[in-house]
Amino acid sequence: MSITIATVYQKTSPLLGRLTLRPMDPQQDTPEIYRWVTQPYARYWGMMDKTCEAVLAEYALIHHQEHACALIGSVNGKMAFLCECYDPAHDLIGHYYKAEPGDVGMHILMGPPETPIAGFTWEVFTFVMDYLFENSRYQRVVVEPDINNEKIHRLNRKAGFIYQQTVQLPHKTAALAFCTRQQYIFSKQNN
Repeated sequence: MSITIATVYQKTSPLLGRLTLRPMDPQQDTPEIYRWVTQPYARYWGMMDKTCEAVLAEYALIHHQEHACALIGSVNGKMAFLCECYDPAHDLIGHYYKAEPGDVGMHILMGPPETPIAGFTWEVFTFVMDYLFENSRYQRVVVEPDINNEKIHRLNRKAGFIYQQTVQLPHKTAALAFCTRQQYIFSKQNN
């Protein structure tokens, strides 16, 4: 399954204002993304030791793949988060479980906040999940965060992800978790 993305996806959040997602432009966006992925808080992204050129090469590769995409998220017109979506059947994680039609993988990274806002990350997380599940092709979101990334585990569980197993990937020990549309809707209504 190829990854389908809208040119621009947007919603208004009562807490944050206008949220938008657009395809990443590797040349234009990499300098800001490089600043984010080399911050200590982004250590689980796995790019802390990379050069800007190496980060550009990685996102240029994603940009030209049929089964993955990188999206830039903005809040009121300012770049604020990065989302990667991929088809698990065409990704390394697909070797560790039986990928099903309708699965979509997701990674999310927040940019460093200028002024922290309570509830910001949850609002962005649900915006991305809404985006994915508004596409009728996607029935289940797959994540494989590092087992030590407690912040993302809390968000995943709050959104309805069920953790299935620990898998040893070449670059990390990951917690494989899944969230169906129904699990997400139920969790969102109860949070």
